[in-house]
Amino acid sequence: MMTKLTTIALAALALSAAPAVAQKLPNATIAVVDTDRILRECTACRAAQTQLQAQVQQLQQRQQTLAAPLQTEAQALQTQVQALQGKQPDAALQQRIQSLQTRQNQANEELNRGEQNLRSIQQHVLQQINTRLGPIIDSTLAARGASVVLDRGAVLAVAPAIDITNDVLAQLNTQLPSVSVTPLPQPAQQPAQQPQGR
Repeated sequence: MMTKLTTIALAALALSAAPAVAQKLPNATIAVVDTDRILRECTACRAAQTQLQAQVQQLQQRQQTLAAPLQTEAQALQTQVQALQGKQPDAALQQRIQSLQTRQNQANEELNRGEQNLRSIQQHVLQQINTRLGPIIDSTLAARGASVVLDRGAVLAVAPAIDITNDVLAQLNTQLPSVSVTPLPQPAQQPAQQPQGR
């Protein structure tokens, strides 16, 4: 037993004494890209932003259109309730209050759907841009002989020679002149399984 332990200990010592053979990594060449600038300045981004802004304004106008009559009616009902001086409102007044609450809820649901639609459109626009942006950055890195790319927002200072933003922006404008300003496509729903007959 003692010889077995000694043999194992000597083998472990011999293995740990052997130098580790590591593969030498190539020198890293770094490039920097300003993705914030690209998302602000690309042709497709500007057009999409204009369309999105118009949809935001439409949603705000719809909110004002829905809110004005509801607010007027709510104030009128509140005046009637206050005139009762703590007494229970009659059935007709209670019905009007419930009707108002229902319409307020419906208006809020409509506005929430509009906001969700806008978020979906924004995500779809970004998805289309990012789908093209990744390969463009990769090809620009290869063309410049770089092996690492950093976002401009992640570094403190950059030498202009390693900034590839203009090249990436030019290629993106060429390859993606416009994007679809529509909500994200919904996944196809599975048809309901029909019961199998015997």
